[in-house]
Amino acid sequence: MPAHFHVFDTAWGFCAIAWSARGVTRFILPEATAEAAERALRRRHRDAEPAAATPAIADTIAAVRRYFAGTRTDFSSVALDLEDADGMPAKILAAARAIGWGETTTYGALAKRFGEGWELARDVGQAMAKNPVPLIVPCHRVLGAGGRMGGFSAPGGVATKTKMLALEGHAATKVPAQTSLEF
Repeated sequence: MPAHFHVFDTAWGFCAIAWSARGVTRFILPEATAEAAERALRRRHRDAEPAAATPAIADTIAAVRRYFAGTRTDFSSVALDLEDADGMPAKILAAARAIGWGETTTYGALAKRFGEGWELARDVGQAMAKNPVPLIVPCHRVLGAGGRMGGFSAPGGVATKTKMLALEGHAATKVPAQTSLEF
């Protein structure tokens, strides 16, 4: 199915969005330049062609701009086409999508929603790292045990994740992965 993309500016930088007839297939968080956003999108979606935004995509772009301007925004009605995500990864992304503005959960807590133990937390982390539509599926709201920031594969890494959570009013704190022991 043919895919199209559009690069646009926000208060934080340039984003890119790709879509098919079924919905959004890829979203790139803000980059410093339009060219960088397009390069990031094309690395993952080589067949997409530049196009003017459809009305539904224009609505999504407007919502993204509102988000990065600091306005509470809900992306739950954005149609997605995540044909590459099936089985457990699809279930994990759907559960993450339900995490609301300013809320967070942990990889382990998300794993427990499926009746699994903490062992599935690694699968949750992998699904978040492979999330093709960050922000729309808010993987930045999933934290490590004890509220640690964990990783974030978007431009800027954990600093971007922390900044996004701060924008949402979440008092995100970066807890060291390991502390020293005193004897």
